[in-house]
Amino acid sequence: MKKTTYSHWDVLLSSPTDPLPVKKRAYQMGLMRKALENCKIKPSVHDIAALSTAVDLMNTLRGMGHLEDDQKALEDAMTALMQGTFNDIEIRLFEGILEDYQMVMDNLPARVMIAAHRATEKRFSGEKVAA
Repeated sequence: MKKTTYSHWDVLLSSPTDPLPVKKRAYQMGLMRKALENCKIKPSVHDIAALSTAVDLMNTLRGMGHLEDDQKALEDAMTALMQGTFNDIEIRLFEGILEDYQMVMDNLPARVMIAAHRATEKRFSGEKVAA
């Protein structure tokens, strides 16, 4: 079984009011923005995985009731990721998703973000989540 990024203890010990530390948010966003830049030229598997992480986490947060996606942007983003090619419309779609992801990380408590990360990993591994 693959070890998850965060444990149940990480959720419990994280701040219920303050966002993730600035350094952690900047690191995550840096990886995702670099991946998007690479997708404008020629995406690698790692670039697609980084963008997929943002979309998967946003889907989890939507499922948790922390955001809405009335226009189905996350669904469109997953379709683009599966195709592996990115035109100007898809690049703008991901730019919007990353802007939203930045806003979510800057405003939601660390506990919510860590629980969402944990739930996302567990969902893809097929394990039950206690968070």
